[in-house]
Amino acid sequence: MPSFDTVCEANLVEVKNAVENTVKEITTRFDFKGTSASIEIKDKEITMVGDAEFQLTQIEDVLRNKLTKRNVDVRFLDMGDVQKMGGDKVKQVIKVRNGIESELAKKIQKLMKESKLKVQAAIQEDKVRITGAKRDDLQAAMALIRKDVTDVPLSFDNFRD
Repeated sequence: MPSFDTVCEANLVEVKNAVENTVKEITTRFDFKGTSASIEIKDKEITMVGDAEFQLTQIEDVLRNKLTKRNVDVRFLDMGDVQKMGGDKVKQVIKVRNGIESELAKKIQKLMKESKLKVQAAIQEDKVRITGAKRDDLQAAMALIRKDVTDVPLSFDNFRD
């Protein structure tokens, strides 16, 4: 029976490279000289540190540009709140989304049931597997998911015929 998986996975190698390029740009830019501006990545969390919220916004802009150049969708970034650190420093933690949350998975499953397509959606950990009798139904399901779920960058893999 033909099937495919709906997943939400960022290319972590490209994300890490973009963060490293952002670090290089921060160290060479004139407006960041003598400030505590920095950015680092650990696992799937990017931590930005700066003297003010304005500086964090500038670092975020540089990061978004570097991600875009590396063909990484910026919708993978889950922006955290700005937190005060000791002194006059602030920091912000950005989580890199990986995997479909259960709420979104249920929304996709409900979407498939309401679509009247002859497909079934099954939630499997952090992905949704969609199976159907015909390849055309699966392609219609992909188009429907692309159209209705726009806030998260979803991709499709493991297509079996």
